[in-house]
Amino acid sequence: MENILSAYRDRLTLLDSSTNIFAKGIAFIEGEYHPIHEARIPILDQGFLRSDLTYDVPAVWDGRYFRLDDHLDRLEASCAKLRFRPTMDRQEMRDRLVEMVSLSGIRDAYVEIIVTRGLDFVRYYETAVNHVYLMVMPYVWGLREELQLTGGSAIVARTVRRTPPGAMDPTVKNLQWGDFCRGIFECVDRGSIFPLLTDGDGGMTEGAGYNVFLLADGKLRTPSRGVLEGVTRRTVLEIAGRLGLAVEVDYVPVDDFYAADEIFLSTTAGGIMPIVELDGKAVGSGSVGAVTTAIRDAYWQLHYDPAYSFAVDYPT
Repeated sequence: MENILSAYRDRLTLLDSSTNIFAKGIAFIEGEYHPIHEARIPILDQGFLRSDLTYDVPAVWDGRYFRLDDHLDRLEASCAKLRFRPTMDRQEMRDRLVEMVSLSGIRDAYVEIIVTRGLDFVRYYETAVNHVYLMVMPYVWGLREELQLTGGSAIVARTVRRTPPGAMDPTVKNLQWGDFCRGIFECVDRGSIFPLLTDGDGGMTEGAGYNVFLLADGKLRTPSRGVLEGVTRRTVLEIAGRLGLAVEVDYVPVDDFYAADEIFLSTTAGGIMPIVELDGKAVGSGSVGAVTTAIRDAYWQLHYDPAYSFAVDYPT
């Protein structure tokens, strides 16, 4: 991981010296490219007014898009559930995302696709013109770089539960973060980094933009209900299979996390994020575990595997 971070910092230094107007980020809005800090959306967009939208977040690492088509598959599924018909077809969206990274010169990128209802209220979904917004910006670390090596802390939120699946479909990636925001408030108040939200009935769900894993008795476990089916989560499960680990995707009681040997989080923004402290107490030995390390190393190696990624053609 140290080599990965060192190479990333070297690439970031080169990017910081760029005179490219898109080097800090590029956005596609209403048919035009804009430097990201100059981009604006219509104030009457229902995505802004009512969070009537879905989104997805692929990433680029060292000039290679990682699992872009898997992210587009999930976006299409989310759009279907929300009865969206994006004005941009999949191929155009894919082409623009690749072009935007190339134009920006960003080699480690956080990429976001947002589809909104548009200017029409949901009642008129059959005739609404859905809006598509695309953004590319330098890579975002969900866990600070220095803590990638030593691990971070988490709490099990006491003041809020995860919005139940009967109220909001967690498999549709959304920006209705009321529960997550409350969890983050509590997390800050308790001097920690990540909040983990329960279902209110003794089961663990997920955190604010990341899936949760625990290792106990040689078995890797992750909750199945009330969670986003993350692309990084899927990658972890695939890696675990290759490593010969026993895996369980099912209901996971909150109490099992307190007895875990290792805990980590998974997300596009940060990859595999080790948790070495839960509610102020050490997880396992209190340091990043061997299984977490093996999965994290394999995850970053896959970014160079042509089966999972492809190179962006940058201008010389």
